[in-house]
Amino acid sequence: MNLNVDLTTAAALAVAALAGLAVGVEREWSGHASGPNARFAGARSFLLLGLLGGIAGWLLAGGLTAVSVLLLAAGSALSVAAYVMAARRGGSSTSPDETPIGGTTEVAALVVLAIGAVSGLGYPLLTSGVAAVMVLALAEKTRIHSAIGRIGQPELKAALQFAVLALVILPLLPAGPYGPFGSVRPRSLWVLVLVFSGLNFAGYLAGRAIGARRGYNLTGVIGGLVSSTAVTLRFSLKSREEPAASQGLALGVVGACTVVIVRVLAVTTILRPTVTVALLPYFVPALVMGAVAYAIIWRRGDNAGESLAPSKNPLGLWEAIKMAVAFQLVLLLVPLAQQVWGSSAVVVSAALLGLTDMDALTLSMTRLDGPDAVALGALGIAVGLLANTILKLSLSLVLGAVPFRRVAATGLALIAMASAFGIWIGRSV
Repeated sequence: MNLNVDLTTAAALAVAALAGLAVGVEREWSGHASGPNARFAGARSFLLLGLLGGIAGWLLAGGLTAVSVLLLAAGSALSVAAYVMAARRGGSSTSPDETPIGGTTEVAALVVLAIGAVSGLGYPLLTSGVAAVMVLALAEKTRIHSAIGRIGQPELKAALQFAVLALVILPLLPAGPYGPFGSVRPRSLWVLVLVFSGLNFAGYLAGRAIGARRGYNLTGVIGGLVSSTAVTLRFSLKSREEPAASQGLALGVVGACTVVIVRVLAVTTILRPTVTVALLPYFVPALVMGAVAYAIIWRRGDNAGESLAPSKNPLGLWEAIKMAVAFQLVLLLVPLAQQVWGSSAVVVSAALLGLTDMDALTLSMTRLDGPDAVALGALGIAVGLLANTILKLSLSLVLGAVPFRRVAATGLALIAMASAFGIWIGRSV
């Protein structure tokens, strides 16, 4: 038995007590500790429960296991007995409007006992963190229930699918590498599927949060998180169906083509931060020009319009898998081209790939090897972005209505020129 009492022990017990006090204050503030349906504990009771848990943890650390277990059992029994009494009192009520008895306060008491014991065992920071999250969850009851009420079957199904993909399938995949150039890495490839499915899901949820009839402009910006090329193609065609909405559609295209720059920077930061640093001279002019063009078009026109219907596939899993397969092919071809023809072939292949898929281009350029891999990867991504912007400019000119072409093509041409200027700056640095 070793029961040393020092400042560290006193601080740990104080943290345990304060954690209980914080929970008790929230319970009183929310009205659960007063009134005809008051629960068993308020601020003082929760403080004592936290202190009880802290003492039990301290005794357990000192080797007095039996005494510690007895104290924790007594505190737990008090919470369970309180819930049983509250349930009986609620069950005897004849009022049809009586609120069903919940066990939040009693469960909170059990958690306070547990985190108090954790603090007594010597982990006060963990206790503080758990208590902070716990009090926040208790205080945000209304918002949490409101958010849950807005979750539909597609969102829930997509979230469960993503959990299976991340927690079940990913650990089962081998790490590799396999194949030529060691380019086949199943687990890394699946991580990319998860990254882009997560981005698709985020864009879907953002679209749901905005709701219908909030404007093509915001829909386009959100769509840029998934595919700015798809947004440009769809909005160009839609401008022929709804010429009156051309201004808002064009603004959505410019917004999507600006957001894709931010998305590329975010992906490179995740995969290879040094490439992000190297990309800044290339990307800053285009990013600034896109933001300026978006702001000018926003101020000059009427941006109203009905938003696009939300995707029926929130994860976009099949598209993410196809992108991963394309990326795997690129991983095989780019090192081969680099080995046979040198760096110039990599830049040419980046321009061609940028015409179709900025995501696969970004991923492949961050995986280049060699002494100049970072600089070459940044140049390849910048060239691909310019090619992608020229493609979207061509789509808007060929497929869009006249009012749409006038606005969208001007914005995209400015972004393309700024992107070319950025390449000149990046090559000069």
